[in-house]
Amino acid sequence: MNAPERVLASIDHIEPDRVPAFESAFTNNTIIKHYGVNLSGGRGYKNIYKFFSKVGIELVLSFVSNYPREMFKGGFVDEYGRVMKYEYAEDKTLILAYHGGHFKSFEDYESWEQPDPNLKSRIDQFLSGKTAQKEVEDTVFSIPASGSLMECAWEGFGMETFSRITGHDKQMKRIFDDRGTFTVELVKILAENDAKMVLLWDDYGFKNGLFMRPSLYRKLIFPWLKQICNAAHKLDCKIFLHSDGDLLEIFEDIVNCGVDAIHPIESTTANPEYDIFKLNEKFGDKITLVGNLSPVMLAIGEISEIEKYSKKLIRELAPGGGYIFSSGHSINPAVTLDRFEAMHNIKRKYGNYPINVPS
Repeated sequence: MNAPERVLASIDHIEPDRVPAFESAFTNNTIIKHYGVNLSGGRGYKNIYKFFSKVGIELVLSFVSNYPREMFKGGFVDEYGRVMKYEYAEDKTLILAYHGGHFKSFEDYESWEQPDPNLKSRIDQFLSGKTAQKEVEDTVFSIPASGSLMECAWEGFGMETFSRITGHDKQMKRIFDDRGTFTVELVKILAENDAKMVLLWDDYGFKNGLFMRPSLYRKLIFPWLKQICNAAHKLDCKIFLHSDGDLLEIFEDIVNCGVDAIHPIESTTANPEYDIFKLNEKFGDKITLVGNLSPVMLAIGEISEIEKYSKKLIRELAPGGGYIFSSGHSINPAVTLDRFEAMHNIKRKYGNYPINVPS
């Protein structure tokens, strides 16, 4: 199987030849350099896809939103109104970090030109990713990734300003209708251009719970998420949701909207009930689960602990398809090479179907 076939089989709950892997972000130059890949030779996708191919990370991203709108020294304001700044980790990894919202009021937001889903550069980025995929002979599966509903909405204001706006029903509806309209149209455009899966960046919560009460998600966000999923499915396209935080109160809503896969099912939330194995028992036949290996463990844990947990993920979640191996967020500069290798060596050794992982 090639990477697209492998990933799509898993999403459809069909056993592929081996468990596919994914990372939502990879900001660790030490690990990349270990694999002999130099990312300084340009801003295209080919070199980073070459690295993913060497590791065995099949599901990779091209980026079709979050574009700069206003530049300043050291960063920019993106098209959603988020202030983003460039930072460097100790190993010189370049990181783009969120530094607050540009909008100080709803009136600021009203005066902002909304993102255009028809912007040509969005399709150009998607097609560049597909070209790079072909250049590494389909050993990776490139899918477009876009900002979506909740995350882009609150980050454009910052949490304090956004929290004040939650008391104004008409303003909230306008904001989420703008985000929903944009995302539906962009997903349609991508699917019409043969995107088989789209990732939506859309953090709904933090480690102690949700950003808003569940009723507001059901009123303002999930009708749009369901519309997005329906539009994609009509065009033979899957929806892959990335959302950090403890989502237990709304997890069933997400499933019922038609989301095909969800990442990262963080293992470091404050809620012990937000557990990937319990979620698999209840929803594993309806949605593909992606991730869950703690970045904290990958930074400071014992090698034996990483190996044991990686085995458990594959043994309990991979049979029958419906699981994609990944960290519980991303590979950041704190993740050490030996721990990263321990994680992936387990997948290489035990990730082939039929699954047979010793206890």
